[in-house]
Formats: sequence, structure tokens, C-alpha cells
Amino acid sequence: MKSVFPTLFPSFFINQGLTPDVYYETAAVVITLILLGRLFENRAKGQTSEAIRKLIGLQAKTARLIRNGQEVDVPIEEVQIGDVILVRPGEKIPVDGEVVDGTSTIDEGMVTGESVPVKKQPGDEVIGATINKTGSFQFRATRVGSDTVLAQIVQLVRQAQGSKAPIQRLADQVTGWFVPAVIAIALLTFIIWFNFTGNVTLALITTVGVLIIACPCALGLATPTSVMVGTGKGAENGILIKGAESLELAHKIQTIVLDKTGTITQGKPTVTDFVTVNGTANGNEIRLVQLAASVERNSEHPLAEAVVRYAQSQEVTLADVKEFEAVAGSGVQGIVSGHLVQIGTQRWMSELGIDTQALQQDKERLEYLGKTAIWIAVDRQIQGLMGISDAIKPTSIDAIRALQKLGLEVVMLTGDNRRTADTIAHEVGIKRVLAEVRPDQKAATVQKLQSEGKIVAMVGDGINDAPALAQADVGMAIGTGTDVAIAASDITLICGDLRSIVTAIQLSRATIRNIRQNLFFAFIYNVAGIPIAAGILFPIFGWLLNPIVAGAAMAFSSVSVVTNALRLRKFQAKAV
Repeated sequence: MKSVFPTLFPSFFINQGLTPDVYYETAAVVITLILLGRLFENRAKGQTSEAIRKLIGLQAKTARLIRNGQEVDVPIEEVQIGDVILVRPGEKIPVDGEVVDGTSTIDEGMVTGESVPVKKQPGDEVIGATINKTGSFQFRATRVGSDTVLAQIVQLVRQAQGSKAPIQRLADQVTGWFVPAVIAIALLTFIIWFNFTGNVTLALITTVGVLIIACPCALGLATPTSVMVGTGKGAENGILIKGAESLELAHKIQTIVLDKTGTITQGKPTVTDFVTVNGTANGNEIRLVQLAASVERNSEHPLAEAVVRYAQSQEVTLADVKEFEAVAGSGVQGIVSGHLVQIGTQRWMSELGIDTQALQQDKERLEYLGKTAIWIAVDRQIQGLMGISDAIKPTSIDAIRALQKLGLEVVMLTGDNRRTADTIAHEVGIKRVLAEVRPDQKAATVQKLQSEGKIVAMVGDGINDAPALAQADVGMAIGTGTDVAIAASDITLICGDLRSIVTAIQLSRATIRNIRQNLFFAFIYNVAGIPIAAGILFPIFGWLLNPIVAGAAMAFSSVSVVTNALRLRKFQAKAV
């Protein structure tokens, strides 16, 4: 309007001794700079979703099915659960499944972040989008379409990238006050300059400069761009973050609680010792193994699996069980061939009134060696004792040491007896141990740690860990664990390596640091630019901020924020 009026009625200004100035070029350049800034901004924002595109690009396009003894190539969309699929060396595995024939090594790094190829044989699970390295094998499809691990990873990353971190809500609140404040400053700027100078042009230039340079676009981009890049980078490292809040909260963790079985240890316990009472079962130890394994076959507990595997190694035929019952945190019982068989902890045996004195020395020896001792009673009489050992993961010691160097208190939580727990804790370097904790007590134990004023993370893999994972400020599930544990967690570590916890915390700290840098860039332009645009330097130096320069500064602030966020793409976990 300021340019249109002089163009149509130049005589009005000339008659008053004024020059009919126009500013078409200024408006054109300002609009051009704003659009150019938006172009750079959108291109940079597009790069923040690169992780999603990479993940989607991992999926195979076709699958080679075995139908009626013939090989048939079909689009990936036509694969159904139960189809048998052939995979040759160098090919991508099209969907999730279970190996039924053949052996090979598979590179799962693109999904789990684990660089070492994993050996697969019949009975092992395979993940879609991973690469077959050496052998040829056949597998049966168990999950297809949106149910595959890759599809779920993509969905979780999208969900996380669309969520808001608490720090973003703070920025939104500031923006809510910022916009009205800028409008008020712009109006005040116009009134002051017009009253003091009577120069409409000067008043308009300063007012427009304030409005342009104070555009809060950069403030709105500061957090979401960093969150998008951070969660995408987590997915590349085998770390699935369900929401921006979890990503932000991870950098505040003070205490991290580690479940023992399947988290610190490999989760594949093995029976190493089997002791019986003298004269037990007419000297027939195989008969006692049969009774124990028959009952344990009905339990999902890792120790139960160890007993069953031990029986299978002894070529024992298992019997039918009646009235099976699992007592959480204590043991299992059932009736086998008319005999009441009870297998569990010494505490449970004491509660049942069963005398364990006959094998006490053997029990103490096993616990001293760091093994879990489980008692076997038949018809309420102690008959035997099994020592079960679960090897520590090769990376657990290094991971725990790294967590401690990050300033975190590491706590081990287990249902094992105190002596066994202390032995394992000493071996991995953990000082605080919470032992003999039943599954129904784990959530309360985490809550007690929180009552000490600490931000607590819980790491677990089993069904019995789910309540504790949900209770913790940040729940981290081992991806090799149960679906229930993963669903209850905030962060999933796909490969099961505890070093991923270190990476997740470092990534959280890097992301929050990046967000703070972005907020600084967003605010510094406004804090420094608004007074200059309002003409604070004009009385002293006779200098005004040209609207063109204001438009360029506004565009550059948004580009600076997004470009800084993209630096997170270079994130690498540091050795601690």
C-alpha cells in the first residue's frame, strides 16, 4: 500500500515537497528471501526423515516360495503365514520366520545394529530385511506385512518422530507469549517513531522489520527436527525409542536397574550339577529327572527350560502332568504318575514344611560357585538338588563399567538367593544387589528406588519384568525378550547387547544438547534482531535494519536450526 499510493498519486507527495518513493523491489526481495529460506528449510527437514526411508528401503521386493516342490518368485505382499521360503547366499530375507532346513550366517546389523553375523540353524528365528551371508536355507514365514519386525520398527520411529518432548511444550508456551509480544513491540515501534519524527516511512520500515525478523519459525523447528534425527539415529543403532519424552528423559537417568537372567546373563541356563539324597527313588536318578522335567515342561521360566533340556540330553521320556500349578517367584508343582512333585526355591520348601537339611552342604557349594540351586521334592520329601548356571554375556562387564563411568548407579535385581546374586554381581562389577525379589515385588522395588528421589531406568526381558518396566521412569526392554516386556517399555534394545544402553543414553544427551543449541540459535536472532529492527541504533549511528536484511536473517535462523539438528546424523557412540 505504501508503494501503490505514490505510484497512482505522485502529485500528492510532490505538492508537499516530498519524494514519491516506492518499495516494490524491497517487497520482492523480502518475499524471495523468505521463500528461499523455506526451500532450504524443507530440503533440510526432508533429510531428517532419511532413517525412515532407509528402513523402508531395506525390505525385499520378492520372495522365493517352495510350493508343491517348485520354486516360485512372488511379490512380498503375497507371502502368507506358513509359507516356506528359500533364501540363497547374498539374498535378503523377505519376512520374519523360523528356519526349517539348512544353516547359514546372517547379517542382522541393519536391523539390530549388531555388526557380527549370527549363525542360524533349524528352530532359530530370522528377521525380515536382514542379509543371508553364507549358506542356503529354508524358513517358514511367521510374521508378514505390518506384523514384521521391520514394519514395527518403521511404525515406532514414525510415532516417536511425531511426538512432542517436554522441552517442546515449553517452547510452545514461550511461542504463545512471544507472538503477541512481538505484535505489541511492532505497534509500539510505529507509534514512537511516528510521534517523534512524524516520518511515516521510517515508522513503517522499522515496524515491518520487527515483524519480519521476529518470525518464530526457528523456535518451532528447534525441538522436532532434533527429535526426528535422534530417533532415526537410534533406529540405525538398533535402539527403538517409542516417544520424544522417553528420548529426553533418558539423559536424566541416575539409577539403572538390571534384571539378571536374560539381561546380564545370556538367558540360556544350563543344568551343571544334579545331586540326589542317598537311596532316593531306589537309586534311580533318571526317574527323578523324569518327574522334575515333566512338571517343568509346563512352565515358561528359563530355569524350567534348562531342566527340560537336561532331561532331553539324558534321553528321558517325559510323562503327563495333572494339576500343574506355578507359584510366582517360588516354583512349580504337579502330579506325575500319582506322585506330588514340587520344584523350587529353599524358601518355598520351608514354607511348605519340607526339610532340606540333607542337601544343605551341596546347596551352599553350588551358591558359592554362583549357581542357582533348585530343590526337588516328591511327596513332600526332598529327593534332589539341581545346580543351574547361566553364562554372563560377553559384553555385560564392559557395558556395566561404561554405565558407571557415565555417572550412573547400577543395581542388579534378581529372584536368586543372596549368595548366588552376590557372586554374579561381583563378577560383573555391580555393588548394589537386590536379591530374592519375587516377580510381584519388582515394580514395588523400582518404586522404592524412585522414592529416594532418583530417576530410575529398568532393563529387563521377561514377562515378570513388565510391571517394573512400566513403573520405571524409563523402561528398557531387551529385544530378544518377550513381546509383553517390549510393549511395556519405553525403549527397546533390539540386539540384546547391554552396550546399547550406553548408546541410548549418549544419544539422548547428544539430542538434548542439540535441542538446547537450536533454542539458543532461535532466541539469539530474535533477542538481538528485534531491538535493531526497531531502530535502536538509528539515533546513535543513523543506521536502520533494511527489511531485506531482516528477511534474510529470519530465513537464515530457520536454516541454522535445521542444519544444526542434522549434525546429529553424524552421531557415533563414544567409548567410555
